[in-house]
Amino acid sequence: MTAAEGLFVLEGRPTAQLIADQLREQIVQGAFRPGEQINESVLASQLSTSRGPVREALQRLCQEGILVSRRNRGVFVLELAIEDIREIYAAREAVESTAAAALLDAGSKSTRDTGLALKRIIRDMAKQVALSDWRAIARLDMDFHTTFVAGAGNSRLMRIYETLAAESRMCIFNLEVSYPRIDVLVEEHQNILDLLEAGNREDLFKAIKRHMQKAVEDLTAASEDNEIFA
Repeated sequence: MTAAEGLFVLEGRPTAQLIADQLREQIVQGAFRPGEQINESVLASQLSTSRGPVREALQRLCQEGILVSRRNRGVFVLELAIEDIREIYAAREAVESTAAAALLDAGSKSTRDTGLALKRIIRDMAKQVALSDWRAIARLDMDFHTTFVAGAGNSRLMRIYETLAAESRMCIFNLEVSYPRIDVLVEEHQNILDLLEAGNREDLFKAIKRHMQKAVEDLTAASEDNEIFA
């Protein structure tokens, strides 16, 4: 399992949290394929650690839904069907709309601070669009939305969204195609930012809904073409 070579050891023995964080990143980037088994003993050997922290890390990722534990068979990378894509983005729409309402209710300072962070991400996104680096674009796309939700200041909302963001990246990276609608990506995110800064609640909700619906259309079409998802 060569992907485990991308995991690193921090100050000697790796902690369960470190292993979970690094393994999650490997999974969402497609280093482990959907349905692939994660062997606890092999992973522990490659990391030069005991199986305890590895087992705990795998349990954490199972709780997040990134991995699936099958009785008497082992732990496997989640396989996403087309219906899963629809559910992920419907949930993202609900969380982002809730975050948008919280941001607007919090006042101008929260909106201004979040807006500044989103502007920096959009600038970076535009640079990567010019380079056609779709993996960097995908990362920045999720950075934008995660930063948007984080602006609401609700830790539980953020905890939910982190799992949805990881699943979204799994969808995108496992398609192994150029990022959908790369030509309008910056424009769509800029529109969401503009509506947030303008305090236009109704149109902001509509823009979030439209953005998620278009993503579902792109991803389901691509998955059908590539026969990657069930």
